[in-house]
Amino acid sequence: MTKTRRMTTAMILAAGRGQRLRPLTDTIPKPLIKVGPCSLVEHHLQALQEAGFTEIVINLSHLGEKISEYLGDGERFGVKIRYSWEPPGALETAGGIRHALELLDTEQFLVLNGDIRCHLALKNLSLLDDSAMHLILVPNPADHTGGDFSLDPAFSPARLRIRNPNGATYTFSGIGVYKRSVFQGLLDRVQPLAPIITQNIRHNLATAEIYRGHWFDIGTPERLKAAREAEPVQSIESH
Repeated sequence: MTKTRRMTTAMILAAGRGQRLRPLTDTIPKPLIKVGPCSLVEHHLQALQEAGFTEIVINLSHLGEKISEYLGDGERFGVKIRYSWEPPGALETAGGIRHALELLDTEQFLVLNGDIRCHLALKNLSLLDDSAMHLILVPNPADHTGGDFSLDPAFSPARLRIRNPNGATYTFSGIGVYKRSVFQGLLDRVQPLAPIITQNIRHNLATAEIYRGHWFDIGTPERLKAAREAEPVQSIESH
């Protein structure tokens, strides 16, 4: 099994409402919330540019105009940014990726949740030719002890498996590499990602690796506080 060539296209998911962070997110879209000296989305753009990504797609809905006005065409970040606008309420993760496929004009691409803070070395990510997706997992945080998935380490990289409540489990980090074909057959509508991942697990088409470095899911005021208290930290880590 061989790995496909290095990616240059990535998508940042930035259309969510951030309901649990209200009232902060009533006026500030979650990706523009600052953690350390930069907003979450700026941290992503810096990491992507340093890893050699040049084409960035960002999906937008709630307060999306504030994101597009602030980031512009991406020139000051050393990348090209295009925007995928979604209807009010957004389309969830798989629906958002499907809606943006016209802009994601490569056979494989990286997708990152816009509301995470992570120091993963993005340049090291790749996808096996016989896999449809490769997910980054993290040790289960205190607020999600049951995890999302299990792993079969008999393969290299490990194959992703449906969560085994009697074995080791891990949490999806919000970072994944996907083949375009995963989303091509979907209807352009609201669709969550979890059923798509499960389907590919059942066909043995999903791989994963564990990242044990700096990672925060900025979903609540408590997590935002914890992420801010963890900054500044060392520069982007390899995994």
